[in-house]
This record gives sequence, C-alpha cells and structure tokens, in this order.
Amino acid sequence: MRPEILKFSPNGRVPNHPFLPVLLYRAALDDEDKAAGFERRFSGAGWTGIWRNGIFSYQHYHTGAHEVLGIAAGEAEVLIGGDEGRKLAVSAGDCLVLPAGTGHRRISASSDFLVVGAYPPGQDADIRTEAATPEQLGCIAGLPLPETDPLHGERGPLPAIWTQAAGQVSKNQA
Repeated sequence: MRPEILKFSPNGRVPNHPFLPVLLYRAALDDEDKAAGFERRFSGAGWTGIWRNGIFSYQHYHTGAHEVLGIAAGEAEVLIGGDEGRKLAVSAGDCLVLPAGTGHRRISASSDFLVVGAYPPGQDADIRTEAATPEQLGCIAGLPLPETDPLHGERGPLPAIWTQAAGQVSKNQA
C-alpha cells in the first residue's frame, strides 16, 4: 500500500507543486475490470468528477485540482514533472496521484490504454499549458489537501504523506 514518492521542482513553464510530492502506486488494483474497480475506489473515497479517457500528449498541469490517474487498461510511457521531468512506464493497475501544478503528458501508449481519473471534492481541473502567473502559483500552493486517499480512503497513506510535506514547509517558514 506504500506508494513511491516523487518530488519535482519547477521546470520551464510547468510549476509543479512547491511542496507536495507525486504518489505512484504500482499494481494497486488487481480487479479483473480495472476501470470499474478504480471508479468504485475513487467514489468510495469521496473523490469526484470521475472520467474515463487517456492522458493528453501535450505537457499540461492543473491549478484548481489535485488529480488521480488510475491506469485501467494497457500501458504507456508518461512524462511527469515537465519537459525535464521523469519518464515513467505505467501499466494496468498502476495509479498516480498528482498534486496541482504537476506537469504530465503521454509520450506513447498501447492501443488499449485507458485511464480513470478523479479529483478531491470541490476541486475542478483546468488545463494549463503556459507558465503560471503569480496568482495561479498561489492557487496551487493554497489548494486544500484531500481528506482521503483515492484508493484506500481514510486509512490510506496520502493524507499523512501530504500533511507531513505541508508541515515541513510550515516549519521552514517559521
């Protein structure tokens, strides 16, 4: 249940999050119908705006929402963190949680590649491709932390990991 923790600094026009890491859960779901399984998990954890599609092939990020991406079918290579970020191979059952501001794009994918995505309650994803303004950077940094882990609900590791990351920033500013 423990995810890989990936931290990214600002990268060109992609701000990435100033203190929250990306979480990567490998083989997080072994349901036969992974799309339905991710939808059940995300919904059960209170995440909203659930959708099925892919990952855009152009670098983008969101200022108004954190985002979970459950790989429901196929496999892909994605670039996380901007043009000089990290290439990740993902496959069915893997799950990424991207804090607001995190750049992401699909590099390549199998023909059956399918993603199920969602957002914490009350958050709406915008699609940004340009450098962030100071106002947008403030929005990214001030966005509320999710109360639940999208895969494991209240008992999942996301709230503790992200609360600790936010707390470290508060200590450094004091």
